[in-house]
Amino acid sequence: MRRVGVVSLGLIGGSVARRLVAAGVEVHAWNPSLPALEAAAVDGVVPARTIAELCAAEPDVLLLAPPLRAMADVAHEVAAHVRGGTVVTDAGSVKGAVARVVREAGLAARFVGAHPMAGTEQAGYAASDATLLDGARWALTLEDDTRLDAFCRVAQLVTGPLGGVVRVTTPAVHDEAVALVSHVPHVVASELLRLVGGSDHADLALALAAGSFRDGTRVAGTHPRRTEAMVTDNAAAVAPVLRRAAADLVALAERLEAGEPVGSFFDDAAAVRAGARVAGPDDARTTLTLDPATWQAELLAHPTSLVVGADERTRTLTLTNP
Repeated sequence: MRRVGVVSLGLIGGSVARRLVAAGVEVHAWNPSLPALEAAAVDGVVPARTIAELCAAEPDVLLLAPPLRAMADVAHEVAAHVRGGTVVTDAGSVKGAVARVVREAGLAARFVGAHPMAGTEQAGYAASDATLLDGARWALTLEDDTRLDAFCRVAQLVTGPLGGVVRVTTPAVHDEAVALVSHVPHVVASELLRLVGGSDHADLALALAAGSFRDGTRVAGTHPRRTEAMVTDNAAAVAPVLRRAAADLVALAERLEAGEPVGSFFDDAAAVRAGARVAGPDDARTTLTLDPATWQAELLAHPTSLVVGADERTRTLTLTNP
């Protein structure tokens, strides 16, 4: 990977830039605020004064990492200036909305959607960290017109210098999955804070709060506008999950009030409670050579597989089934 461009040096964009610089990759970046760009330049990033200047560097991959609300403006600006063989990807937490914006901007022919499942409740370049993405699970999304070479290049970047692993999916399936494990948990964390704030005993409750409350509400420290944008852009997937959760909680409350058994509410989560793991070095691995005529169906037929290596030149992926 010769050169990578990054649009917006927030928590994720900044962490990507830091990690790639540490890996010896030439990183060019643009950021809307000058202080972050100046700080990144000190850390080895080549600053661009404009998105046009960034595109003129013709990076192998250009990562769009602005806030979701700014994605449309950024995509149109990139579309006006991107050139050469640059492949465009993103780091947005919602893929359906981003895919629509990218298509409207005219970038679909060189775009591969991506989402790293990593982060903190902090924001900005100062909060970014080269180790934040260590072993991160990335979702890479496919559409009918996703190019094979573009997909392989982004997968090579993620599984190579970015040190991640890949799950392959579609934008719609991605959004339904992350509604369950990311977006709704953000909503629930905020609701826990709202419950405490509306109580007559809030001061005592907070004075007694320990690990369970801290762990359950950590992501509520995310800026409210970031969380709002995330759940509204994925409303079609988030709303049904919230309704299911609300119905389950109402049913639990009614059983408690009636003095009926409630063990099943907690026992039903046993299988998920056991958790999942990231592939380790001893997992059996297979090499998949992608057929240009059927490659998308081939990848989507392996929903449980992790991509742990990729080669754009030979169009091969290394898969493991943890």
